[in-house]
Amino acid sequence: MTEELTEAVQAEPVPEEHQKSFLRDLLEIVLLALVIYIVIIFLVQTVHVMGQSMEPTLQNDDFLIASKISYRLHAPQRGDIVVFRPSTDPAHDYIKRIIGIPGDHLRIVNAQVFINGRQLKEAYLNEAWTSFNTWNNGEEQVVPPDSYFVMGDNRNHSTDSRYLGYQKKDQFLGKAWVRVWPLTDIRVFSSGIPYAS
Repeated sequence: MTEELTEAVQAEPVPEEHQKSFLRDLLEIVLLALVIYIVIIFLVQTVHVMGQSMEPTLQNDDFLIASKISYRLHAPQRGDIVVFRPSTDPAHDYIKRIIGIPGDHLRIVNAQVFINGRQLKEAYLNEAWTSFNTWNNGEEQVVPPDSYFVMGDNRNHSTDSRYLGYQKKDQFLGKAWVRVWPLTDIRVFSSGIPYAS
C-alpha cells in the first residue's frame, strides 16, 4: 500500500503554472545579472587607491567607485577627483584633483594657487606645501583647450601636472564618485573649489 502511494505521488506531473513561474523567475535573474554587468562594465569602475599622493582626502588602500560616463554627459569640473592614464606613463592609472580647466589663467607661487587672478582656498591640504611650490617661475599660464591641470592633495608627495604637464580629457578614465572602503569612512565626492576671501 505504501509503495503504491509513493508511485502515485511521483507520477503526478508538475503543474504548468509552476513551470511558467520558474521560467519567469529565471528570466528575471538573468536580466538583472545582465543589467548589473552592463552597469559595472560601461558606467562605473572600482578604483583601488595606492600611495599617498591624495592624502588626506584619500588614503592608501581606499576603494572608490568612479563614474565612467560622467564626462560623456558634461565637461570635467574644477575640484573633481579624476582617474586618468597620462601619456607619459600609459601603463599606470593616476588619481588627482582637477585644479585648472581649459581657458583658466593659472599661476602657482609660494604654495598658493591662483585661478583667473583669484587665490583658491584649498582646505583639503593637510600640511605645509614646500616641495615644488612655485610652478613655471610663478608666471601665469593659460590652460590650453581640452587640457586640464591636475594635482594631488598631498603636494609634497605627488607626481602631477607640475611634472607630467597638462592632461587631456580623453586620458580621463572616470570621475571618483564615492569611497566605499573603509566602511567607517564612506564619502561621496563633490566638485568645486572655493576662492579665498
